[in-house]
Amino acid sequence: MGSFKKPIVKVQEEERVAQEDQPAKVIEWEDYEQELARLCSLTSALEEAKSKKSVLEEKLQSWIQIESESLSRSNELDQMREKLEHRKLLMGKMSMHSKVVKEKVGKQEEKLGGEIRSLLVGGSSLSVANKHMQDSSRSFAGEKGYGYLKNLQKSLRLRQQFMVSQVTLLYPVKVVVRKASEQEVESFRNSIKSGIPEGSKPLDQGTLTISGLHLTVVSFTKMSFFTDKKEVQRSSTALGYVAHAVSLIASYLQVPLRYPLRLGGSRSYIRDHSPSVEHSASNTSLDTVISTSSKPVEFPLFIEGQDSTRAAYAVFLLNKDLEQVLNFIGVKSLGPRHILANLKELMRTILSPEYIDM
Repeated sequence: MGSFKKPIVKVQEEERVAQEDQPAKVIEWEDYEQELARLCSLTSALEEAKSKKSVLEEKLQSWIQIESESLSRSNELDQMREKLEHRKLLMGKMSMHSKVVKEKVGKQEEKLGGEIRSLLVGGSSLSVANKHMQDSSRSFAGEKGYGYLKNLQKSLRLRQQFMVSQVTLLYPVKVVVRKASEQEVESFRNSIKSGIPEGSKPLDQGTLTISGLHLTVVSFTKMSFFTDKKEVQRSSTALGYVAHAVSLIASYLQVPLRYPLRLGGSRSYIRDHSPSVEHSASNTSLDTVISTSSKPVEFPLFIEGQDSTRAAYAVFLLNKDLEQVLNFIGVKSLGPRHILANLKELMRTILSPEYIDM
């Protein structure tokens, strides 16, 4: 605004200086009136010009003010445009960030939706399982629950004890007190070393009888011309008794024997469903030669008219059946050479009061 006022003041100063520098004009009297009239017209024209000048100045001042205001407004608009562009750029970045966040939220929603569905399925399964558990608990605590089953098991064990007691009456295994020779004492010591459980009396094979018959396994492995035939016959009969007793006890306990028995008294057999095995005796060890066979092989529990090796193997399998039944009731076998001792231990364990609560 000040820059527009400065030229006007300068023009007025220049006009005043120019008028002062002009020399005085001498006017004749005759031309006075004419000059006076011209001066008056000039004065009026000057006044009019001054009035126009003042009007123009006012207009110019208003225009200058408007122009300055418009310039300030334009500057403000430019600043606002810059701020707006900055805001637009910031909003663009925020929009991109919001899109990324939105995508992440969408993925999280899908993941959470899957987890919620899994939780719903798990909850329904849990409710079903809880319902089944409640039903089981009710049935467990009902008339045919745990107490009923416990009493039923006790009754079954008592019945098994009664049936086994009948077997002990039919085939009693007793200890025969006789004068022991040095060989019997040595055999007794060896039986102690073979691992008889603590608390049970160690029994030598020669001191035990079944229904009054001794069982001599040595005659099965060392058969000769001088072997006592009656002793062999008694041992075969004793093995038949043992086989029948084992078969009865296994059926009472519902134990399927690994090596089934074909009962025939003193002419009983035992079956082996594994590949057939041919034996050759060498001192006290059995050397085996395996040959494949699809049918079960029967081995005789007697030695008359039979191969002694096959008969010894039959005795070995019979003791394995005894060991199986012993393991079924949680008792350890006394060894492969203690058939009557194992049978007596089996009967004693079943007839003991502890067997009911096993």
